Amino acid sequence: MSDQTKPLRVLVVGCGNMGSSHATAYQHLDGFEICGIVSTGKSKEVLNEKLGGGYPLFNSYEEALEETNPDAVCISTYPDTHEKFAVLAFEKGCHVFIEKPVADSVEGAERVVEAAVKAGKKLVVGYILRHHPSWEKFVELSQELGKPLVMRMNLNQQSQGSMWTLHRNLMKSLSPIVDCGVHYIDVMCQMTRSRPTQVYAIGARLTEEIPAGNYNYGQLQIRFEDGSVGWYEAGWGPMVSETAFFVKDVIGPKGSVSIVAKEAGGAGKSSSIEAHTKTESIRFHHADLDADENFAKEDSWINLEDEPDHQELCNREQRYFLNAILENTDLTDHMEDAVNSLRIAFACDESVRTGQVVRMEASVTSPD
Repeated sequence: MSDQTKPLRVLVVGCGNMGSSHATAYQHLDGFEICGIVSTGKSKEVLNEKLGGGYPLFNSYEEALEETNPDAVCISTYPDTHEKFAVLAFEKGCHVFIEKPVADSVEGAERVVEAAVKAGKKLVVGYILRHHPSWEKFVELSQELGKPLVMRMNLNQQSQGSMWTLHRNLMKSLSPIVDCGVHYIDVMCQMTRSRPTQVYAIGARLTEEIPAGNYNYGQLQIRFEDGSVGWYEAGWGPMVSETAFFVKDVIGPKGSVSIVAKEAGGAGKSSSIEAHTKTESIRFHHADLDADENFAKEDSWINLEDEPDHQELCNREQRYFLNAILENTDLTDHMEDAVNSLRIAFACDESVRTGQVVRMEASVTSPD
């Protein structure tokens, strides 16, 4: 962009929870202006009204891209449209912010990255936990535990009403352990800084309301080259139990670090988007024993009550996107990490379908 004082004109595509939050960020942050809002249904009118009205509204993405000629496109639609919409944006010379996953296949994600590189434009993927100070702290503290690590994480959502509608729609193209799992697989790769060697996963279809080939409960296990192991579990639907729905901890030879969400982990909150990013406290347990083999140190607590809410996290993602464009940041690692976490998640899907352990190719790298 030749004139950095001129705001980036961004086309908002998809007006659900994430699209609405990103649009709110664009409206409030210096450096962006919304040039159009796209959705196939009524959600664009709802969002337009929420933002104060006056934005051009479109049913057709292609038409909006042509008419508004944006500098950037924000894609928060269902995953089966991500690849097509992103590639079209890059061919139009736009930068792209895209909600995870990059695409609904590994090959599709690779094509999106290729299109970004070919166009010489920025691709930022919505890995919201990377912008969360307490999750950054969680990853940082894991480095003090020694190796190997044991990583235990889940996010089971007892959904009803509009959230169950959202989950059913998502399961037309993805399983819960792919859609949600990419976040936590990414966290595991950051913690171990080691190459995943194999994955195994199980899944169950607990309702007739989703496609025959999909499952609404899944659990994955990953082995890493350094001996570390991790599991992640995700279930969606009105039948899902809220007992221990929120587990986020990591264990190493020197102790363990756990996210303790006392408030967000309360009953009836498992499907709350706001609760998914709340951490509140981190507990650091030290394994050191004294001469009598009692614990030598008390557990330390890091209080995180002043953490950013969901909207502020989206604001931070969009500041990162803006800075990447203005400062011409090299996003090679960012894009590779997004594709790799998706590759691991889809290997888990393959394991559910086949009942077999899936070995990861040596080409899968881990983020440093």
